[in-house]
Amino acid sequence: MPDNLNSSARTELDDITRVIHLGLAVLGVLAWLTGLLAGDYQKLHHLGFSIHRWLGISASLFIFFRLWWGFYGAREAQFSQWLPYTWDRLLAALEDLFTLVKLKLPDRPAHQGLAAVVQAFGLAVFSWMALTGTLMFLFLEPGHKARGALHALKELHEGGLWLVLIFLGLHVGAVTLHALAGDHLWKRTFFLEK
Repeated sequence: MPDNLNSSARTELDDITRVIHLGLAVLGVLAWLTGLLAGDYQKLHHLGFSIHRWLGISASLFIFFRLWWGFYGAREAQFSQWLPYTWDRLLAALEDLFTLVKLKLPDRPAHQGLAAVVQAFGLAVFSWMALTGTLMFLFLEPGHKARGALHALKELHEGGLWLVLIFLGLHVGAVTLHALAGDHLWKRTFFLEK
């Protein structure tokens, strides 16, 4: 296996990647929560939809920037360095699953092994929500019922609610396990600590 998959040394992410993650965490969760209020888009007064719409488009900007950063940003944040698309990277994720079954935490750098699979899933889910949400931002007219392709798009966007919930459960669960083990990853995100 490549050396970086076995190394237990923490890879420090650059400040831009950490700010993007913080923006996604805050705006993504707020957009997700306010999505529960967005059903009033058919009404003349649609405060819930408006709040959700603007939080969602703000989160989408962070997603689009993260996707761009994944190709052109700092080396550690580039998709070529961590996406689990090689056999070695998938084996590392499987190895991490067996480690968890033994009630131990995997000891890998950031964005490697099982963490890479969860992060790739989250990025895919949030990208889907950003794409469908941006299209609705542009074409859904508040005060009118969505019809045809726009209605199908709205339904696909709403279906993502459960995928976001699954991702948040996995991600927050992993961060919580690390915190209980004394590795406070959450401080690096919310307080931008090194």
